[in-house]
Amino acid sequence: MANKNDTEVVIGGKLYTLSGYESEEYLQKIASYINNKISDYAKIDSFRRQPLDTQNVLLHLNIADDYFKAKKQISLMEEDLQAKEKELYDLKHELIATQIKLDNSEKSLKGVQSELQENAKQIVRLETKLKDSKK
Repeated sequence: MANKNDTEVVIGGKLYTLSGYESEEYLQKIASYINNKISDYAKIDSFRRQPLDTQNVLLHLNIADDYFKAKKQISLMEEDLQAKEKELYDLKHELIATQIKLDNSEKSLKGVQSELQENAKQIVRLETKLKDSKK
C-alpha cells in the first residue's frame, strides 16, 4: 500500500495541510487549480460584491460544473473509442475475409494456369500427331 502524504498548500491565502495517497505534486496541482478559480472569479465585480458564503457556493458550483463537463467529455471519448475499436475489429475481419478470397483466387488461378499449360501441351501433341499423319 502507498504511503500517505501530508503536504502544506496555500489556498485563497490560507495555509492548509492536505493528506492523501497522491503525490505532493498532485496535491499542489489541486491547490493551484482552486487558486486559479478563486483568482478568475475575484476579477469579476459582481462576484466580489456577493457575500462570502455565496462566493464559496458559486466557486463550488463552478468546480462541480468543470467536473461534470470533464466527466461527460470522458464519456464521449470512451464511446468514440469503443466505436473506433468496433470499426477496427470489423476492418480486421474484412481484411481476413479478403485475404482468404485472395488466397482462394490465387489457388484457382494456379489451377487454371496448370490446366492451360496441359491444354497447350495437348495442342502441341495433337498438332505434331496431325503433321505426322499427313506425311
